[in-house]
Amino acid sequence: MSTMRETITILCVDDEPNVLNALKRLFFDENYTTLTASSARDGLDILEQEEVQIVVADYRMPNMNGVEFLREVYKRWPRTVRIVLSGYADVTATVAAINDGHIYKFVPKPWNDDDLLVTIKNAIERYTLYKLNRELTEELMLKNDELIKVNADLSDLVAERSQSLEFTAKSLTLHHSLLNAMPVGILGIDPDNMVVMCNESCGAFCGDKTAMVGNSADDVVPEDVKRFIGLVKREKRAVSDNELAGRRIKMIGSSIEDKGVIIVFVPEDEGR
Repeated sequence: MSTMRETITILCVDDEPNVLNALKRLFFDENYTTLTASSARDGLDILEQEEVQIVVADYRMPNMNGVEFLREVYKRWPRTVRIVLSGYADVTATVAAINDGHIYKFVPKPWNDDDLLVTIKNAIERYTLYKLNRELTEELMLKNDELIKVNADLSDLVAERSQSLEFTAKSLTLHHSLLNAMPVGILGIDPDNMVVMCNESCGAFCGDKTAMVGNSADDVVPEDVKRFIGLVKREKRAVSDNELAGRRIKMIGSSIEDKGVIIVFVPEDEGR
C-alpha cells in the first residue's frame, strides 16, 4: 500500500476569467496545484493530460453547463471529487441535478473563502479515504487469493500423505492452529451450504464457533452473512462492508469451483 502523500491537483472550470483568478488567488497559499479552464471542453482536454483529484466547475457555462460537464467527468474519471459553483438563482436547478453528476458538494456564488477552503479540505479527505479503501480492498483480495492457494496446497499435501494417519493428524492440527491464530475470521461453506470451517475470529463475528461447524449456514450464521454468501455464489467473488458484533467488518468472499465458498472477515481497524 502506498504511503507517500499524493500531490493534490485542483481543476477549476469557469467561463469568467475573474472567477478563475479569484480561485487561483484563494488556493495560492495552499499546497495545491491549481489548473484552470475557461470551458467544459478545455476542462476535459486538461483531464486527458493531467492527474486531477478535485474538479470545481461553474453551473452556468455555454455549450455544456457545469452539471453536464461533471456528469461526463464522473463517467471518465469516477475517482475525482466533483464540486459545482452556482449563483443563488440556480440553486433549485443545481440541487435537482446533483445526482446526475454524482456531485460531492454545491457551493453558492459568491462564496465565502473560508467555507470554500474547508469544502476543498473535506473533498481531499474524501478522496484520500476512498483511495486508501480501494488499495486496502485490492490488498485483501490478493491475500485472499494467497490464502486459497495455501489452503489448496495444504490439501494436496495431505492427499499425498494420506497413507500416514499420523502425518494427516499433525497437518490438520497445524492447519487449525494456524487458522485460529489468524487475526481475520475465516468461514468455509461446502457446496451443500454446510459450515465446514470456522476459526476463532470468525466465531467472534458470527456466533458460537462450536455450534456452527457441521450445521447449515442457513441456521447458524447472521442474516447479513447469509445474504453475502448468496451474493458470492452468484458473482463468484464479492466484497462488502458490514457491522457484525458491534464492529465494522469488511467481508471478502470467493466461490471455489465444486468446493463451496470461503469468506474472510477483516475488522476495518486491522488495516490502519
